[in-house]
Amino acid sequence: MEQNNETSGGDFILLGFSDQPQLEVLLFVLVLISYLLTLLGNTAIILVSCLDCRLHTPMYFFLTNLSSLDLCFTTSIVPQLLWNLKGPAKTITPVGCAIQLYVSLSLGSTECVLLTIMAFDRYVAVCRPLNYTSIMHPSFCKALAGVAWLSGVGNTLIQGTITLRLPRCGHRHLHHFLCEVPAMVKLACVDIQANEVQLFVATLVLLLLPVALILVSYGFIVQAVMKIKSVQAWRKALGTCGSHLLVVFLFFGSYAHTSGKFISLFYTVLTPTLNPLIYTLRNKDVKGAMRRLFRRDLGS
Repeated sequence: MEQNNETSGGDFILLGFSDQPQLEVLLFVLVLISYLLTLLGNTAIILVSCLDCRLHTPMYFFLTNLSSLDLCFTTSIVPQLLWNLKGPAKTITPVGCAIQLYVSLSLGSTECVLLTIMAFDRYVAVCRPLNYTSIMHPSFCKALAGVAWLSGVGNTLIQGTITLRLPRCGHRHLHHFLCEVPAMVKLACVDIQANEVQLFVATLVLLLLPVALILVSYGFIVQAVMKIKSVQAWRKALGTCGSHLLVVFLFFGSYAHTSGKFISLFYTVLTPTLNPLIYTLRNKDVKGAMRRLFRRDLGS
């Protein structure tokens, strides 16, 4: 290990799970399978949502954005993780580390905002059904998606740049399997109190505020559902919201406990794998669209 570190020049050393070498082979297999399922599941949702005209609705437009985010997010992390798990070299170049930090932070921040927008979409669908098409107009949906992506980029340009500019005094050993802000800040050889305050404020804005808005949206949804007399309408309302709620719980629940490599492994690898499964197994529209596409391919 030390020999590899000496020859790595200015590269960062991702210690990752090197303190538990007996787990690395198992983790390699599990992460690889999870990554392949992520690629397959999210690509399938994107293709089905684009090819089936019945899914050309705001809900599936945002779901396509979510699947695109998950694809890019895992691809920014997992290949490097697999490479480090596979061999003795645990290094990443400074440029590679900066790219990974910027891309993963941007996509993670974007997902926080996008899940909030999806909660608003469900609120309009359940609480304002007669005005749904006029409120959730395609141009408005595109604008909301643009806000989500731009907010992620903006947050990253601020947090990422400040973090990378911190003097590290030659410290290169990251006790993590990826380059992310908290792990990079710990390498600094100066007072990081201001950076910790900045991270706290960013957490408030990008985690607690979206969670609060999502809870408010679902508070109104629960009030509306309680007034529904029809059992079928109850099931439809719960069906359209259940998948989103489960994804929100997995995403924000894991992000709220970012201390620990295994928790980070959960939200960077496992959550993007589960999202398409949740939306396909619990969603009759997506399953129906997949069956129609399969029949069309078989028929041709």
